[in-house]
Amino acid sequence: MDVTQHLVEEPDESPLPITPLAPDELDDWLARQPGHVAAWVRSSNFTGKAGSHALIPGADGALARVVLGVGDPEDPWAYAGLPTALPERRYQIDAELTRVPAERAALGWLLGCYAFDRYKAPERTPATLVRPAAAEHAAVARAAAATALVRDLVNTPANDLGPEELAEAVRTEGKRYGGKTTTIEGDQLLKRGFPAIHAVGRAAAQAPRLVDLRWNNNGGPQITIVGKGVTFDTGGLDLKPASGMKLMKKDMGGAAHALALAKMVMDAELPVSLRLLIPAVENSVSADSFRPQDVIQTRKGKTVEIGNTDAEGRLVLADALAEAERDDPELVIDFATLTGAARVALGPDLPALFCGDDALANGLLDAATREHDPLWRLPLYDGYRSWLDSPVADLNNIAEGGFGGAIVAALFLREFAPKTAAWAHLDLMAWNQSGKPGRPKGGEAMGLRACYAGLQDWLERRDE
Repeated sequence: MDVTQHLVEEPDESPLPITPLAPDELDDWLARQPGHVAAWVRSSNFTGKAGSHALIPGADGALARVVLGVGDPEDPWAYAGLPTALPERRYQIDAELTRVPAERAALGWLLGCYAFDRYKAPERTPATLVRPAAAEHAAVARAAAATALVRDLVNTPANDLGPEELAEAVRTEGKRYGGKTTTIEGDQLLKRGFPAIHAVGRAAAQAPRLVDLRWNNNGGPQITIVGKGVTFDTGGLDLKPASGMKLMKKDMGGAAHALALAKMVMDAELPVSLRLLIPAVENSVSADSFRPQDVIQTRKGKTVEIGNTDAEGRLVLADALAEAERDDPELVIDFATLTGAARVALGPDLPALFCGDDALANGLLDAATREHDPLWRLPLYDGYRSWLDSPVADLNNIAEGGFGGAIVAALFLREFAPKTAAWAHLDLMAWNQSGKPGRPKGGEAMGLRACYAGLQDWLERRDE
């Protein structure tokens, strides 16, 4: 869905003012208003609570102003409920905002305009905001469009988004910005040395593939972004119960985030050489499914005993991370809806960050705080590495006992990540279990804006 159309430069009508107020500003503001306005606002029980609003009529009874409760002026979500709550017309923020609050307000507005409309028309058209003067339109539109891309991809069911369609989404974005996309598909994966991707995806009707997008801006530092692209996960022969399969169309959420981050990098023309790697597969059940206790090869040369076919995401990421090493990148970031254990530890809204490079980790965490896009660092605890030992292969894809599942999965990936690169792994939900203003139930971008801002900070530190 294109949400950016709801942020405009010049109004074609007189926009209605929106006055943002913190709770401690309300009384002073009311004291400066005509008596009927103050009486109206007080009688509506408006207190300035963040995200709340009140409609103020004019002398003719028509809507004349909106007052909005704002807590932290850099939190975008205060504005996110307005586009679908206010009458459909144009509005303008009646306050002198500096750049960051202005951009957050505009972003919150656009995210509040989102609806997944592929199969069902939205109930109404959102209201439109005149761009706050201090907000850079391109920056706001970039973040909003990337978030909408994640949501659209994750919300699309697997009958319309299999490995082929996911690859096409990458090609579309690559072509938009002048990148080159190639795909290794089906049995070519075996011939080209990607046996783990092939093993996981070979049972599906659509062939597995590795999607590879390259984009270069004047030879900047090499960064590689990797995303888990399991378009549906049955669990394989270790079949999930119906309840566990219910949300498995979202198991390509890592790929959606990786593509969205690449889109932001290309749109901003950051001075980097970018590579995006997405192993796109469906983990299905057929006579050709890989089995528990199979031993599979990987691109890295390490052998893996299959302890559970439902731990397939780490297998496809293993081959992609090993391929990333070929370019000797300086930075690698991977995204994956990898473990339920991360959700047990941190809940559905807080992505787990694993990173052995303290400077990179701290930069991402600082960016997450600034962007109101939270991350939480979990340890790559070496004491658990032995849990992945196998008597018949170099390692197992799971640990016995079920403890520390998110850490164990990250340790597995570390075996394949480039050793000379700064590497960060995000284990995320990519889904809102319930709706909030600007964050409807369904697919969600989590940590995306934090990673983009963190990448910008990383480039600045690198150039110092």
